[in-house]
Amino acid sequence: MKIIGVVSPSLKLISFSSNSSPFIISLIRRFSLWSMKKDPDLELALSHNRRWIVNNQIKNIILRSPNQVAPVNFLQKKFKTLDMQGKALNWLKKYPCCFEIFHENNVHYCRLTKQMMSLVEEEESVKEEQEPVFVERLAKILMMTTNQRLNVVKLDELKRNYGLPDDYLFRIIPKYSQMFRLVNHSGRKNSMEVELITWKPELAVSQIEVSACEQNTKPCFSCSLPLTWVKSWERFNEFNSTPYISPYTDSSGLVEGSKENEKRAIALVHELLSLSIWKKISIIKLTHFKREFALPEKLNVLLLQHPGIFYVTNKYKIYTALLREAYVGSNLIHKDPLVVVKEKFGELMQEGLHEYNQRHRLLNIEKRKSKGIKSSNLVNKKDKNAEMSEEEDQAGQAGGLFDPEERKRFYKILFDEDS
Repeated sequence: MKIIGVVSPSLKLISFSSNSSPFIISLIRRFSLWSMKKDPDLELALSHNRRWIVNNQIKNIILRSPNQVAPVNFLQKKFKTLDMQGKALNWLKKYPCCFEIFHENNVHYCRLTKQMMSLVEEEESVKEEQEPVFVERLAKILMMTTNQRLNVVKLDELKRNYGLPDDYLFRIIPKYSQMFRLVNHSGRKNSMEVELITWKPELAVSQIEVSACEQNTKPCFSCSLPLTWVKSWERFNEFNSTPYISPYTDSSGLVEGSKENEKRAIALVHELLSLSIWKKISIIKLTHFKREFALPEKLNVLLLQHPGIFYVTNKYKIYTALLREAYVGSNLIHKDPLVVVKEKFGELMQEGLHEYNQRHRLLNIEKRKSKGIKSSNLVNKKDKNAEMSEEEDQAGQAGGLFDPEERKRFYKILFDEDS
């Protein structure tokens, strides 16, 4: 006898016999859990973030270099760290509004343009103004942990999700010594922790509770699914009918696997996403904090059971949870000031890429004219070199992680002037 198992819409049918090993059956069942109806708008929201990630990392490398000038050969070596392949020089030249290339003593160097430096200064200004917000955000995160402490190495994984400056250990912790302190109970170098020493009751209020207070209703989750998802709505209403449990409450008395424990876990992930600047977090990152936040073992399964609250996607082979209610279409409803600055960086990047492509198209037209090719043949034809630079350039192939079709989609989003 043969059993046919459907793994997911994106995977082919897999057949296995009745005597297949339990491991294979378990593996297929595990894969089948990773299936959620695709939402084009929210998929696009992730693509918007992806546009500037690579260049943002290059920008930070240049800023940390002596005199904020980096040899292109040095950036080439860093490409492996960035999961990049190809020539760094070709990549940098695509963004003349962001990176300035110059040649000195037979060596290519790169520095940020004046426009980029202006954005860097604006970002730093926002970080200074937002410092009280960062302090509250860090305090709230620590208040949700089981012992009000987080390992520094682990916390570093989250700092960009919450807009914390790279030097938060030196900029924030000493300055707010009445709230935080660094502790190391084991004495090991990698065991340094940030501890909250002052509990602030006024901060122990979740975003759901704030919204309920504003609307004069009981705290409850909202569902952002189409009304045609009848069964999902039924499950959501059943889940929402039980009392809300704040993520700031002590979870030690909750029984693992109980409805109350599930309610608290969903509330905690909801709050973590609400506090993040993009209202999204990698599920892998969340699983690193299971013990600290008392999250269930199968967190991925739990999030998939609540599609009205969270959108789970594996775009770019990274499983990510987004907060549905935070988006209208592919746009954030409320944008953190840091997000506004980062979007300006994305716009500048696109402007530079457009300039680069236009220049190369004109050059290619001139070359073809000089070879006697009629201009009428060029009117409705996209320049091949520009097309190569946008879709097939190996400079952006992320370590061979993507298949050719996925890579083409990635570059279309990353480089398309009209996207």
